[in-house]
Amino acid sequence: MSASNPFDKLAVALATLGPVGHFPKAPGTWGSLAAVVAAPWLFLGLALPWRLTVLLGIFLVGTWACGRAEIIMNEKDPGCVVTDELFGQWLTLLFFSLPIWYLPIAFVLFRIFDILKPWPVKWAETAFPGGFGVMLDDGVAGLYALGCLHVIAFLLSRLG
Repeated sequence: MSASNPFDKLAVALATLGPVGHFPKAPGTWGSLAAVVAAPWLFLGLALPWRLTVLLGIFLVGTWACGRAEIIMNEKDPGCVVTDELFGQWLTLLFFSLPIWYLPIAFVLFRIFDILKPWPVKWAETAFPGGFGVMLDDGVAGLYALGCLHVIAFLLSRLG
């Protein structure tokens, strides 16, 4: 099945972050990289309440878009769907601003948890249907990465 009406086309475009999800090889990594590169301009400059609002918006729109994309593509969590990576990666960065040394570390940490899917990341993906499960597992991976990033930042601050 392909996206035949404007809302389905919009859902697929949002779920894949436009062309990003269609890059060759490792679309999740490309989605995470796009999120990290965009974060300083679109996310990190916002005050915490606005960041939370943006994350809620991404989660709600992403849940709809990812759910529609699954139906349109007739596949559970299609590889080209990467809005969930945007959500998880920005959740990892929620409490950080400057300096930006932590961006590559945040990227690596999130990718590790998103790929390895330790409990309850994998559980969140399989326990909930549709776009909610797609988005939620990356949110849990993002929380793991957020916690690790805070530990690393704390340890580095103790060294300096």
